[in-house]
Parts: sequence; structure tokens; C-alpha cells
Amino acid sequence: MSSKYVRYIIRRLFSSIVAIFAIFTLSFFIFRILPGNPIELMFRNPRLTEDQIRALEAQFGLDKPIYMQYIIYIIEVVKGNLGLSFYYRAPVSSVLIPRLINSIILVLPATLTAILIGVALGMFSAWKRGGKIDTSITIVSITLYSLPTFWLGGLFILLSIQYLGLPVSGMLTYGAIYLSPIDLLTDFLRHFILPYITLTLVLFGEFTLIVRSALIDILTEDYVFVALAKGLSNQRILRDYALRNAMLPTISIIAINMGLVVAGAVLTETVFSWPGVGRLIYDAILNRDYPILQGAFLIITVSVVISNFIADILYGALDPRVRY
Repeated sequence: MSSKYVRYIIRRLFSSIVAIFAIFTLSFFIFRILPGNPIELMFRNPRLTEDQIRALEAQFGLDKPIYMQYIIYIIEVVKGNLGLSFYYRAPVSSVLIPRLINSIILVLPATLTAILIGVALGMFSAWKRGGKIDTSITIVSITLYSLPTFWLGGLFILLSIQYLGLPVSGMLTYGAIYLSPIDLLTDFLRHFILPYITLTLVLFGEFTLIVRSALIDILTEDYVFVALAKGLSNQRILRDYALRNAMLPTISIIAINMGLVVAGAVLTETVFSWPGVGRLIYDAILNRDYPILQGAFLIITVSVVISNFIADILYGALDPRVRY
């Protein structure tokens, strides 16, 4: 590993740390300037007196100046304490971690499937550019990429109710008693199918279009024509000459999407009532639950920044010009 590459990694690491701190600070203050009193929204009791409201604000630390709240929050986060949820009256980590696992169970397989399908179709479409296959793949990708998630999810719900008979909400059947692990797995998979398909269809068009566009640009370069003139096989040209350079913009999109796996899929989880981070963020916004929102955005920020840091390192490995 060259000294220039090491310096490049150190620079990217430093900028990643600064980005995490800046976004964390911004998110803290944005939530604090939102209209509405979280105490009144949390209890929704018109009989609360001013003294009771002030006592509750003191209990949750909302009576202190905003800069003091910020300092206290940073100290507690460093200790691993993300605070106490206003709405659930429980530690943020105990609320967030189960939802995080649920989101990863749904979003990670859908994202990986979309990446595999998108990259494969993008490569095939670019190699057959200008033909009927290319046109068909492009039209399907643009159409699915443009469809609103809630509309596509609602369509699958209607189809399921009318024809498929699959569950349309939750992860498991409420109140069900499972006699064996197979019954539990079967029930989970029946709930999993519709949100998984919806999310995969929404995501794969993006990867298809980006890989196709990047690969078409590479295939029109002079060195590709030279390789063709030398008699190299199509497979070798695609693998050794075109695909490596075309992967640079694709890596960026993959990194962002993999980083957002922990964020869940707000629309998909809301439409199908999937108990993940996306649905938790939606509910926390409605309830002005600042600690939940801050904890969720902190995890999302760190995940996205780390994913982009890894993408930057891969950039430097694939294209040495990036290091300078």
C-alpha cells in the first residue's frame, strides 16, 4: 500500500468523522426548533396544569437551555445512552434495536436482490444497446423507478386481498400460536413476501439505469474499440476493460443504499405496517419524540458515512486518480 493511498484513507476518515459530527449537531437543533410542545403531545391531557408541565419538562431535561441539552446529550451518547423516549417511556436503545433488526430483515435482502438484478440487467441492456431488449429493459426500469412506493404497495395489497390471500400487514399474525418453528417461519414468510417484492421492484430500476448508462459510456471509449480490433472476446472486454470502470458510479449508489438499510423503508413499512425503523421514525415525527428521532438519525448517519467511506476506499483501489 503506497504512502499516497494511506494519506488518502486518512483524509477520508477525518472528513467522515467531521460529517458525522456536523449532521448529528444539525439534526439535534432541527428537532428542537420544530413547533409544538412534546410534553403536551406526549400526554394529550387537557387537564395538565402549568406546574405539571414544568415538572415533566424538568424530568426529561427540557427545562434547560438548548445548548445545555446539547452538551448533556453528547456526553450521554458517548457513554452509550441515547436518552429516554418521550412516547414509549423507555430507553431509546431498547425501542430502537428491535425495530432495527426488523428493518434489516426486510430491507437488506430486498436491496441485495435489487443490486444483483439491476447490475445484471444493466450490463445486458448496455451490451445490447439500441435493440428491442435494451428498449424493453429501459422502459420497465424507468417505469418501476418512477412508481410511488405507496401506490405499488397498495396495488399488491389489493391483489392479495382479491386473489393471493397473503397477509398485508405486520411481520406475524397477531395472537397466533405456533406449534413448531416451521409454522413460525411459514407465517413470517407469508407476511414478508409482499413488502419484499414491493421494495425490490422499487429499487432495482435505479441500479439498472445507472449501470447501463455508465457501461454505455465506457463501451464507446477508444480503448474498447482497440480491444475489439485485437480480437479479444466480448466476455473479456466486458470483464477486464469495461465493467471495472463502469463500477465507479455504481459503487457510490450501492454504498448509499447499503448505508440506508438501517433506516428501513418508511413508505413500504408504513403501507404494510412492518414494525421497522422507518415506521418508528414516522410515528416519532407524529409524536414529537425527539430522543427516538435523534437516536434513529444518529445510527442512520453513522451507517451512511461508514458506507461512503468504504466506497471511497474502493474508489481509490479501482481508480488511482481518485487519490489525488
